[in-house]
Amino acid sequence: MKFNMKLVQASLVAAMATASAGSMAAVFNDFQVSEGSVPGSVVNTFTADKITGNYVEVVSFDGAGNFATSIKWQAGQYVANDGTTPLTTQLGSFGSSGYGLYALLQGTGTYSTNGAGITTFNFNPGGSLNVWIDPDANTSFTAPATGAGAWTTGNTGDPDYLIASGALFGGTGTLDPTLSSCKNGGINCGSFGTSTSFLLTALGSQYFTAPVPFYNVSFESGQLNSFVVAGTQTINGSQDVVFGVPEPTSIALMGLGLVGLGVSLRRRKQA
Repeated sequence: MKFNMKLVQASLVAAMATASAGSMAAVFNDFQVSEGSVPGSVVNTFTADKITGNYVEVVSFDGAGNFATSIKWQAGQYVANDGTTPLTTQLGSFGSSGYGLYALLQGTGTYSTNGAGITTFNFNPGGSLNVWIDPDANTSFTAPATGAGAWTTGNTGDPDYLIASGALFGGTGTLDPTLSSCKNGGINCGSFGTSTSFLLTALGSQYFTAPVPFYNVSFESGQLNSFVVAGTQTINGSQDVVFGVPEPTSIALMGLGLVGLGVSLRRRKQA
């Protein structure tokens, strides 16, 4: 299926702008996971609607309004019931059946800072997304020197294998040092949301088993910690992933839900 990348990006950005006026209950699409497809894991099939995790990002700013970013995301837990019920799975668990799930993303974008010191980021379409299974959960990661470089990986035994790939449609984010939760180098200084194409490999279809065909868009929402918008920075925070389809209406609703959750999270932390 062909994607109208400009239309997808415009729908996502418009939805995020609208979400700032108020939040709505998020409804996430269900999907099925078959953990028995991972070497060394026991047979276990479950239904979830969100993946929670954490990211580390190396981002470089050129001083002229452009940035390049390289992100490592590691999944932590599957969640069900519209992101409210954590599930017990073998993902990240100890023991012989535990495994890892991670993604590496590279992209570029633009940024601008207003007089109040609030910076807005906009992701360009393109770049790359690769999602991997680490059967023994033993992969090591080496960060690139700049946001234009790629993360490198290594492990001592099992080979990791690719389960999905894609590219950015677009996205936006805001770094707001005026938030009460961001004072004195706080850990909640804004949020971001992106959307990417999401195409399973043959092995990925054995892991994500329903629906068939599987969703071909992934939506990422995350939280920003405090950092300086200059030079090359390494930042980290939480990042969640849900799935959908590329119709503009679905993207708009999903964008509203994801950013609404980010707004609610900031409000709770400020309370």
